Amino acid sequence: MRVSVIGGSSVSDEEYERAAAVGRLLAEHGHTVVCGGLGGVMRGVCEGASGAGGRTVGILPGEDIAAANEYVDVPVATGLGHARNALVVMNGDAVVAIDGGPGTLSELGLAGVYDRPVAGLGTHDVAGVRQVDSPAAAVAHVEDGA
Repeated sequence: MRVSVIGGSSVSDEEYERAAAVGRLLAEHGHTVVCGGLGGVMRGVCEGASGAGGRTVGILPGEDIAAANEYVDVPVATGLGHARNALVVMNGDAVVAIDGGPGTLSELGLAGVYDRPVAGLGTHDVAGVRQVDSPAAAVAHVEDGA
């Protein structure tokens, strides 16, 4: 399964470690990580997945694949800016949201439009998001829902 992981591009050390743990667990369960390919949660989840032998896809807002963080295996340049958020969500069978601001909120809305199961770790409390308290619970929720 492909799992989109969304969240803040600027995060605390604790949120970064949470993202890395989600990435590690997703890889250990055989899932591919899809994200926005940049920093913060995106870098953390890719680092965690990469360290566990997983595959990562980064759907970038700009036109330069070199902008992807060093843990992205497959960078996809879009030139779409924030409009690429739809592609991040559409290319996962489920979504894990960690922290986040307005961009993450837009992705959560799109997850609802595309009927993706969503686990939330310290993110926006909106309809359709199952708030969970650990990376393991987030992975379990998306596996059960997809």
